[in-house]
Amino acid sequence: MFVRRNATAWVPTALVAVCLLTTSCAGQDGTASAPRTTPSASGPHGYVAGAQEKAEQQSRLVLNDPGSGDTRVLDLITGKVHEVSRTAGTTELTTDGRFGYFHTAGGTRVLDGGAWMVDHGDHVHYYRAAIRDVGELPGRPGTRVRSDAAVTAVTDDGGRAGIYRRAELEKGKVGSARTLPGTHAGAVVPYAEHLLGVTDNGKVAVYDRQGKRAASPDARCEAPRGDAVTRRGVVLGCADGALLVRDADGTFTAEKIPYGSDVPEAERATAFRHRPGSDTLTAPAGDRAVWVLDVTERTWTRVKTGPVTSANTAGEGSVLIVLETDGALHGYDIATGKQVSKTKPLLTGAPDIGTDGNVEPVIEVDRSRAYLNDPKGKRVYEIDYNDNLRVARTFDLDIEPALMVETGR
Repeated sequence: MFVRRNATAWVPTALVAVCLLTTSCAGQDGTASAPRTTPSASGPHGYVAGAQEKAEQQSRLVLNDPGSGDTRVLDLITGKVHEVSRTAGTTELTTDGRFGYFHTAGGTRVLDGGAWMVDHGDHVHYYRAAIRDVGELPGRPGTRVRSDAAVTAVTDDGGRAGIYRRAELEKGKVGSARTLPGTHAGAVVPYAEHLLGVTDNGKVAVYDRQGKRAASPDARCEAPRGDAVTRRGVVLGCADGALLVRDADGTFTAEKIPYGSDVPEAERATAFRHRPGSDTLTAPAGDRAVWVLDVTERTWTRVKTGPVTSANTAGEGSVLIVLETDGALHGYDIATGKQVSKTKPLLTGAPDIGTDGNVEPVIEVDRSRAYLNDPKGKRVYEIDYNDNLRVARTFDLDIEPALMVETGR
């Protein structure tokens, strides 16, 4: 058992849903998004068959070059680079904290990154295991994958959602899906032992695990784009701002967080990035600004920057990290909007990278470091965001890591 030092929200595995009925695992925060756990029939508290429990977070980066298909997993604890099966033509790489999802024209390949965490509210368990291929989920580019400790929801580009048992993925196989009724305008998101969606007419819908409609808040989200699970609830990006959906003892409520003024469609927040466990979300606000959504305070802040390529923040008083088109990272004080730090240019060549010209470098943030991929330079930078964006380590690679996600958080 390890005492929490930094809150982490997303719980990416059901195999370790082993919280015994003791005081150490009871009483989670009612506003938290961490899935409820269930007792295990055997094994000590926190036990996971076939995995090693560790005293610290076991972060790994999953990296892919869409052109060649070359794929690597970089272990940030050991510095070792693992070569895994190739996946060519990847249009998007996403993760739920453990699995990497390679979205291609033929389907979505699933890779078990072999590193994950389990959040029991007052303490956290960290695990590492072998990296392995799991299989392929159906769905063309545009498919959205969202998970919690029990299920993985796969919403295709037509709005149809299939629900897979998480335990099957953890055993190394995809398994069969249960189809959720109807179609949805955005991703279906597992949350609080239910499934949240937005119907085609903009109404919030709540389903139980069997796919039956449950009591839903009387709320709408027009033109939903973007979502995030936080410890305060699920945030949905809507045309007029955000909608925060929360569970309180089995009753779902919805609260609008409006922009406060008319925002052109091109400047809407449509894809959120944040540190898992943080209630501070970021999203581009057009070409030269970044939205920062403080879910706790229910406020939006528009930070004016230079031309934005990507952005993220650790939240809780940390700087807003922005990769701008000069190839450098810029740090902004969120409260004042002032630039407080800047690196030298880190990217090799222009930051618009990829086989289709639209795959851009990303900033991944965890509880102590940030990571930036430099595709043309065949490297990844580790950034200490608490020390003026200092480059702490540089990892040289044998592939162009145009796509990157972090697992183990």
